[in-house]
Amino acid sequence: MKPSLQLKFSQQLTMTPQLQQAIKLLQLSTLDLQQEIQEALDSNPLLELDESDSHADKSDDKQLSDKSSNDGSDESDGDYLDNTSLNAENSDNVDSHDALENNEIPDDLPIDSSWEEYLSSSSAPATMTGGASPDDDYVFQGETSENIQDHLLWQMELTPFSDIDRSIAISIIDSIDESGYLTVSCEEILDSLQNEEIELDEVECVLKRIQMFDPIGSGSRNPQECLMVQLNQFAPDTPWVAETKMLLTEHSDLISSKDYRTLMRKTKLKEDQLREVMRLLKTLNPRPGSAISQKEAEYVIPDVSVSKKNGRWVVELNNDSLPPLVVNKEYAALSKTTKNSNDSQFIKSHLQEAKWFIKSLESRNETLMKVSHCIVQQQMGFFEHGPEMMKPMVLNDVAEMVDMHESTISRVTTQKYMHTPRGIYELKYFFSSHVSTESGGECSSTAIRALIKKLVAAELPAKPLSDSKIAQLLAEQGIQVARRTIAKYRESLSIPPSNQRKSLL
Repeated sequence: MKPSLQLKFSQQLTMTPQLQQAIKLLQLSTLDLQQEIQEALDSNPLLELDESDSHADKSDDKQLSDKSSNDGSDESDGDYLDNTSLNAENSDNVDSHDALENNEIPDDLPIDSSWEEYLSSSSAPATMTGGASPDDDYVFQGETSENIQDHLLWQMELTPFSDIDRSIAISIIDSIDESGYLTVSCEEILDSLQNEEIELDEVECVLKRIQMFDPIGSGSRNPQECLMVQLNQFAPDTPWVAETKMLLTEHSDLISSKDYRTLMRKTKLKEDQLREVMRLLKTLNPRPGSAISQKEAEYVIPDVSVSKKNGRWVVELNNDSLPPLVVNKEYAALSKTTKNSNDSQFIKSHLQEAKWFIKSLESRNETLMKVSHCIVQQQMGFFEHGPEMMKPMVLNDVAEMVDMHESTISRVTTQKYMHTPRGIYELKYFFSSHVSTESGGECSSTAIRALIKKLVAAELPAKPLSDSKIAQLLAEQGIQVARRTIAKYRESLSIPPSNQRKSLL
């Protein structure tokens, strides 16, 4: 075969670095985006924060007014959707003052004095000499947090233990989980000590002493033992203590299953008496470690906010969470004056990166606002009347409205949050599947969950609604839902079944 040259035309999608960067920024959450911006500022000298007020004058206010239709709200309400500026609001700069501007400092200081002593006595503001001003800012030093092990070890150090008992106590405390329960048996603790002089009775004795530490019941092996340790702290003549101990000892399984009818039959207690016993049990803490080990609060920064102003629903971008970026004009001008080709190429490449980064951020904000607009427009019933009026909507519905790909809508709604008068919701929350109704319409699965939650909240504690009963009540409203679907939605709401929701209190 003779070698030959052939000309062939073809089309293919190429992921340029700029496109990859835009897609990456689009799917980042606000916290991750802040970190990405900081990394860009650290690595690119031509990118800087816009600390002037000029960026506020460039705000381009846009308004989009759409009447709500087919959303369960009255058309006569005149609810419209407004689009506000994507740029940051104007912020006032606070001028800094020099505390020593008007003070004269001598060249020589007394031998027994220091700069701190001199400045604190001569140049401190008047409010500091007579006490701190209520307007003064106090530096937050952080909070002291400890786990259950640290709390128990601190008490162990204050308790007289022998050396052997101390080693046993340390092994026991190290085996206690965050809930306050012992995760291993006493036999396993004895084997881990590897000391033939220690017997099992000694381990049991030290464990009982630890169970008396604060919080009471720490180191218990099961909830029954934990509650019994706490009950033993009550005075013997406390009303209903004896009956409560009897129930925990002999009928703990019936208590956990809330089979009150069988409990009354076996214990010969009347309903009022059993109610008092359950009220006393409710004062106990089955998870003593939760009083010490507190989970750190997780904070969410909303990307957009929705509010009703003058009868119109207004969508605003949260510009406070993202700093405005600009190109450093002084560095950019050096590319034309520098004589070194390497320096010129360095400045030009970083200049292009800075421009693309700013453009990608603007594209992200525009896409986020478009999608948020569409969500508010379609879910007007939710903003007016609550989750029960949520309409069924999928990602493809929004993709067609904003003329974007479904994958783009998925990226822009992931880990993005909207601040509404009803709370803060992830944008994914407004998307749900549909369930057909008797009238031929559709009902959102989110609306069904809201109805289930409402029905359970209004039920009688002594006679909770079963899944079949909830399905029947929804059917009376024209929503046909199978019992197993009700059970699935109920579990997604972390609502226990009816037998576990039953209560005498």
